[in-house]
Amino acid sequence: MSRVLVDANVLLDVLTADAQWFDWSAAQLDACAADAELCIDPIIYAEVSVGFARIEDLDAALAPEAFTRLDLPWEAGFLAGKAFLQYRRAKGTRTSPLPDFYIGAHATVEHMTLLTRDATRYRTYYPTLELMCP
Repeated sequence: MSRVLVDANVLLDVLTADAQWFDWSAAQLDACAADAELCIDPIIYAEVSVGFARIEDLDAALAPEAFTRLDLPWEAGFLAGKAFLQYRRAKGTRTSPLPDFYIGAHATVEHMTLLTRDATRYRTYYPTLELMCP
């Protein structure tokens, strides 16, 4: 079974019933869940956590039965650092923080598909990464 790393923006679209993106994100999650293992990592968990006052509520929203919790591989840290350095050398704005690069690196080194709405950055810095995006 393939694995799909689900970016925080997709999860937040569904959890907040985002007016613009809820339908697309919910449909993509449903489609992926039918044939793949949905995964998150500690960075995605942290990004989603800002919308919750209690860890118990977050854990209910991101139930381990629905989302496999993966550790971050060391190789992803190295790749994320190199991609972020390339971004900064290209005079990238500070709107793309290092954690976003880590998510792309994690999906890349573990050969996962990344379900996200932020395709441009991932396509630029991780050209071999398979994306599911609008």
